[in-house]
Amino acid sequence: EVLVLSTDPITGTTKDIGSHSVHITANDLAASGAEPVGIMITILLTPDTDEAELKDMMRGVEKTCQELNIEVMGGHTEITDVVKQPLISLTGVGKMKKEELLVTSAVKPGQDIVVTKWIGLEGTSIIATEFEKELKKRLPVSIVDESQKFASLLSVVKDSRVAMQVGVSAMHDVTEGGIFGALWEMAEASGVGLCVDLKKIPIRQETIEICEFFNLNPYQLISSGSMVMAAENGHDIVRELNKVGIEAAVIGKATEGNDRVLLNEDEKRFLEPPKTDELYKVV
Repeated sequence: EVLVLSTDPITGTTKDIGSHSVHITANDLAASGAEPVGIMITILLTPDTDEAELKDMMRGVEKTCQELNIEVMGGHTEITDVVKQPLISLTGVGKMKKEELLVTSAVKPGQDIVVTKWIGLEGTSIIATEFEKELKKRLPVSIVDESQKFASLLSVVKDSRVAMQVGVSAMHDVTEGGIFGALWEMAEASGVGLCVDLKKIPIRQETIEICEFFNLNPYQLISSGSMVMAAENGHDIVRELNKVGIEAAVIGKATEGNDRVLLNEDEKRFLEPPKTDELYKVV
């Protein structure tokens, strides 16, 4: 076995930051095919942070660690005026068999491209929480409430386990830059092209509504909870994911060359390098 390490600071939100930070780090490990086993946590707090906030963060950390069966192995907490808001930085530790280690650069032409769950889950949940009052004045309350629940869908650890059992060449969790950014990064790392059908990319109506409200592009919105996979047998992976209650879809194929094509009915456009995440236009 080998150890796989990942480290991440959480800067896009302060709401439910404890749980959020654990999911993001565990997802990075899962994208390599590793089984998360533990985390080291550093918390930097502003001088005006009260004890109740710290306790709430740690409750979120511990609850999510229990759900994912991983341990808090240690860490550091500090009050400092260097930060403008509470900041959590996690280092995750995972393990796996060396010969099964996945890298983003292993996509081959002809392979299916699979996306799990729905894009935009993370960004939608953050916006719905941060701007709850404003949104509920203009959108149905049910849309805002349901969007906030997306925070419970941010783990891709189970997605990874299923794909590893079926057989997968590469995985990449969809984070900053959204699905467009993740597709570009995977194709660029592998030196392949893409042909993707925009209408096959799974997206929730709640995400569409909230993005339209703030004039955001949902395809460039931070999307933890969704995984991009490349495999010879993409439809087999989709079927196995569906069996355990995880939505997924084959959205296209990797191709020879460097053209990264997006098809939308008769319209054809090309993917561009990742841009600043849409979330930062509003938070």
